[in-house]
Amino acid sequence: MIRPQRLGEVSLSKEELLNDKKNCRKIGPCGVGEKAVYLNSFYIDRKYYIPISSIQRIFKRIAMSKGGFTGKGVFGTLSYLVVVYENGKEKQCNFKHEEDVDRLLAYIEEEFPDIPVHSLAAEQKLAEKKRWLEEKKREKKVSEETKVNLSKLEQAEKYLKNQSDLYMNLSLAAKKKRTYDRSNPTYKWVALAIVIMGAAAFVYGIYALTTHAGFGMYFLLFGLAAIFLFAGANVLPTSKNNRKYIENQLSGAIEQMEEYIRKYPEFPIPAHYAHPIVLQRMQEIMREERAKTIPEALQVLKSDLKALNSDVVVEKEEYDEIVAIKPMFLVMDYV
Repeated sequence: MIRPQRLGEVSLSKEELLNDKKNCRKIGPCGVGEKAVYLNSFYIDRKYYIPISSIQRIFKRIAMSKGGFTGKGVFGTLSYLVVVYENGKEKQCNFKHEEDVDRLLAYIEEEFPDIPVHSLAAEQKLAEKKRWLEEKKREKKVSEETKVNLSKLEQAEKYLKNQSDLYMNLSLAAKKKRTYDRSNPTYKWVALAIVIMGAAAFVYGIYALTTHAGFGMYFLLFGLAAIFLFAGANVLPTSKNNRKYIENQLSGAIEQMEEYIRKYPEFPIPAHYAHPIVLQRMQEIMREERAKTIPEALQVLKSDLKALNSDVVVEKEEYDEIVAIKPMFLVMDYV
């Protein structure tokens, strides 16, 4: 095993470093061990390490190319993990999948609750929101029944946060199912046909180059471009991109959640909606006196989510919450 390079002044001994890296939780190109966080370079996974004791905060940063905000072209968001350590030094790591950043942050929050998982700006916004909610609590006196129900939801939320993988798997499986259901099957077969043509062009390009025929390099480049573009875009029908596999992933995530909440006495919501954000939004509904009981709060939340569509403008924080939970309701038809 290659020993990772140290970032910062604090170091681990060779033996404890290699042992910690070997047993670390690998998430995307990075990893989290008991003594250090392992970070990637542009090409190599877990190339660097920063001891847990040196980390001041760790959070997600989203970037988008300028054209991406217009909604035109093949632009998309870029996800980064940012680690702040030793008096403000920063290391930024790029991730292919945003859900891996979320998963890593949830694991950090679970295992190292003293490490902040938001940027300073986001932390200030959250503090402002918390103060606003506390003011609303003081203004409105909830009934004893509501207080009991709020306590039940808060305890259930804490219980879910002890197993972040379960609710994140549930959310991710629902997103994939929703995306697959909305995609046109014809596109997959068109993409497959283009990749086959690209492979043929690639083979011909090699042949043309070896025989010094004209335009060989162009065929070679077209073939490579077609193969990499469609293979990387998750358009092709593969063993992990078909209806049966995606439905099995969702049912498996629900079964795992059912098994977990079975140990909890009278879990307040069904397993297929078991996500901390669902419980948080239900608490807000009850504090706003839009519902008196937990089942009523869940029904109000369903109505709220149904009313949210592409024409509704929301803040970034709320958008992230909606994207995390709405697919779970959509794939279950809000049942």
